[in-house]
Amino acid sequence: MRKWLVVLPAVLSLTLAAAQPGEAVFQQCAGCHQASGQGIPGVFPPLMGHLPEILSAKEGRSYLVQVLLYGLSGPISIKGQKYNGAMPAFGHLKDEQIAAVLNYVATSWGNDKSLAKDHKPFTAAEVAQLRQNKLTPAQLLELRAKLGLKP
Repeated sequence: MRKWLVVLPAVLSLTLAAAQPGEAVFQQCAGCHQASGQGIPGVFPPLMGHLPEILSAKEGRSYLVQVLLYGLSGPISIKGQKYNGAMPAFGHLKDEQIAAVLNYVATSWGNDKSLAKDHKPFTAAEVAQLRQNKLTPAQLLELRAKLGLKP
């Protein structure tokens, strides 16, 4: 009987990951960014509506990959709302998982309607290449400032 208690969650996790890998990985993010992608005003920033804005910025794509790999901390402003927190690094995830969750977020909650027509899905190879940078959350905050996003 105890074997089922251990095996069943593992089988369920594998089934979810196989069905929709990005959505399954996003469950780790939903506590902060919410299942709706709306975040919590003043506490955790939204991904809905904001991710396409980042992707439209020069270097926005690599910035997003690196935020997942290395985390982000410090004050940011999104659509007039200020946030000053810390997002943990998810560098422990496989390259395929990071690409999958970014693809899920980029195409969820209506974000897909705001993507550039030439938007291409994130790939594991792209993540692997950026994984070599070894940035700090503070360095990513500096990179964010250079993206030219509207506060």
